Amino acid sequence: MTTTTRVSNANMMTFGEKLSRFSLALFIPMCTVLSISLIVLFSAGGGSWTPFAFSQFLKILFGFVIFFFVSFSNIKTWIKSAYVIYAIALILIVLVTFVGDVGMGAQRWLSIGGVNIQPSEFIKIALVLALARYFAWKNSVELTQFKNYLIPIAMLLLPFLLICAQPDLGTGISLALITLGMFYIVGANKKWFVIAGVLAVISAPVVWYGAMHDYQRNRIITFLNPESDSRGAGYQINQAKIAFGSGGIIGKGYLSGSQAQQSFLPEKHTDFIFTMLGEEFGFIGAFVLLTLYTFIVVALFWCAKTCRNRFGQLVCFGFMLNFFIYYSINISMVLGLMPTVGVPLPLMSFGGSSLISLLFGFGLCQNAHIHKDQQLSSKGF
Repeated sequence: MTTTTRVSNANMMTFGEKLSRFSLALFIPMCTVLSISLIVLFSAGGGSWTPFAFSQFLKILFGFVIFFFVSFSNIKTWIKSAYVIYAIALILIVLVTFVGDVGMGAQRWLSIGGVNIQPSEFIKIALVLALARYFAWKNSVELTQFKNYLIPIAMLLLPFLLICAQPDLGTGISLALITLGMFYIVGANKKWFVIAGVLAVISAPVVWYGAMHDYQRNRIITFLNPESDSRGAGYQINQAKIAFGSGGIIGKGYLSGSQAQQSFLPEKHTDFIFTMLGEEFGFIGAFVLLTLYTFIVVALFWCAKTCRNRFGQLVCFGFMLNFFIYYSINISMVLGLMPTVGVPLPLMSFGGSSLISLLFGFGLCQNAHIHKDQQLSSKGF
């Protein structure tokens, strides 16, 4: 019996067979980044496991339980539950609108059983999963018809509008980019992207004056001229540039970053953790992290390319886009290459919602890789 025949039915695969297909090329750099995160969070706590490092370590352990469960489960489970997972994530975002907790000027968190979660982090993965399920069995003719994109557009717009109203424009735009990326991957007509771009430009004044909050407009103005409000809207980015630039080639040394250790650098354990890494470990430390991120993206791309079923391909490609977009936005933000938005650095920033959702996504990609030779039929889904 050949390998391909043996895996034609996921239920016939033994745990040993699944383990032999587990991608170390994806797992090792992922674990390395998580280890670096704990090292930096230990420094962010002033050389103490509290309040950040130990808490994040416990979240990583919980995340690994989810990761391994998802990785070795039956791929059909995730096909069947894709829309349900999306619906649950969407309901949580709706609940945030009515009963969410307000923090840092935004209503983005939901308290469940004493645990605060950020549903917008989970919708990123849920949307990818739902779009993969939707497009997996569309043929080439159907993918050229605009009517077959109306449901995916609705899948995007529902969370997009709710998230932007929280307000969290950064996450909303990122969701749009991920969706457009998946449209491109499945073969959407190129002229639709041109039309979307033209509509975005035309609607920009409406968004600027009608949809954006004052602080969001100030962030863009400050991005164009950081010195215009160096003690207000420009404070974060100016301190981030000072901290990162002062690290030089090799950094100031572990636990020796003056901007971070003396609390000049805001949000050093979350959105601006890359700056703290740069200050203490310099260009070399930043380069190592970017190299690890590149390894992860390449591994995800390879998982997608070698997967013989369309669902697995789209899950891997979609999550790869998600991962790449988010670390690109965060790093560009802290280096002053784009306006400041509340986007965490994947696998590095302190926080449970982002970490758990990412490990769930990595588990889905491992699952797709393990079942890469399985031929999936739309029958029964």
